[in-house]
Amino acid sequence: MKDIVSENQTARDPLPAARLPGLDDDRRTRGRFRWWMIWAFLAVLSALVVLKITAVRKAEGVQYKTQPARSGGITVTVSATGNLEPTNQVEIGSELSGTVRTVEVDYNDRVQAGQVLAHLDTARLKAQVLQSKASLASARSALLEAQATVGESRSNMTRLKNVSILSGGRAVSRQDLDAAEAALERAKALEAVCRAAISQAQANLEINETDLSKAVIRSPIDGMVLSRSVEPGQTVAASLQAPVLFILAEDLTRMELHVDVDEADVGLVHTGQTADFTVDAYPDRRFPATVRQVRFASQTVDGVVTYETVLTVDNRDLTLRPGMTATADIVVAAMKEALLVPNAALRFQPSDPDGAGTSASNGGILQKILPRPPRSSPKKVKQQIDNKKDQQVWIIENGVPTAIPVTVGLTDGLMTALIAGDVRPGMELVVEQLEKKR
Repeated sequence: MKDIVSENQTARDPLPAARLPGLDDDRRTRGRFRWWMIWAFLAVLSALVVLKITAVRKAEGVQYKTQPARSGGITVTVSATGNLEPTNQVEIGSELSGTVRTVEVDYNDRVQAGQVLAHLDTARLKAQVLQSKASLASARSALLEAQATVGESRSNMTRLKNVSILSGGRAVSRQDLDAAEAALERAKALEAVCRAAISQAQANLEINETDLSKAVIRSPIDGMVLSRSVEPGQTVAASLQAPVLFILAEDLTRMELHVDVDEADVGLVHTGQTADFTVDAYPDRRFPATVRQVRFASQTVDGVVTYETVLTVDNRDLTLRPGMTATADIVVAAMKEALLVPNAALRFQPSDPDGAGTSASNGGILQKILPRPPRSSPKKVKQQIDNKKDQQVWIIENGVPTAIPVTVGLTDGLMTALIAGDVRPGMELVVEQLEKKR
């Protein structure tokens, strides 16, 4: 009976595991898979913890200096240096040589046209005038004598002709008539010579009188005496070039500023542009000016090519003086309202993770476990930008720098106007990455 029951029970029960060849392997595979899933979950969890700790440490160790974007106006200027000069400056010299007898004006004196500035010694010049007058008088006397001779010769000629006519040609020979006619012609020639001598003597007299008048040096314009290089008793020698005795400025209320504009900036400077400048005498004051002329002639000094530009200056209060060195800023472009960002924000580029810290996308354990497609480095991104106006700025998001593409416009060297870009006034932009805390 027991044997029958055992056989029936054996028939109902499944075969032992040893008798089913693939069952044990399937159970082992499932067990190993569960363990692998547990280990993978623990690894990912550990990586996240480590990444979080690393991010916190980086956030604590890396600092960024920021400046806000703002709205405002921007002005682009070209700087140049030059000197102030009078609008009309006249150098007064002497055509004559001689000794200076008196000097009638001094520095900074205001003079009028025709006013006497100095006298030269006129003793020699007056003697020459007297000599010329005597020569003229002598020439006129010689003319009177020549005229008398002409009259006498003409009378003699007339008499001989009448006698010849009355005698029928027998009393006067042909030879006598020819001699009388020749004498008359010689008398006429002598009269012409005397008239020429009178003209020459008159000219010499006028020259000497002109020299005498030039011994008195007068001002040709209304203005101010800037320079006086002569003293009473000094000898003036005018040989090949007239010596400069005085320098006059016609009107110091309107002056000119001559500046040298660099060849790289001359294309931006045009007639009519406004400017302002400073001088060392008044460092806290800026003077207005206007571009009047940009000259085409170049000047090369130590290999630097510049172009002289003339600016008109209003100097009604006579504060400015000729010769002062001025530094001018010529306004070549301006915007009254624009979104401005610091130039340092456009130059900023985050460093690598081994340096002072950067965004988490540059490295980390999570990236090693789950790698992402590589991102372009800042240098490669910069090389891919074809348009120089297309740049980028950086903001801090979740403790790491994030780039924002922008299009730039005018710049004054410190701030740059944005033409396009997702930047708003007040947004903090990264301008510098500081070192890690030790």
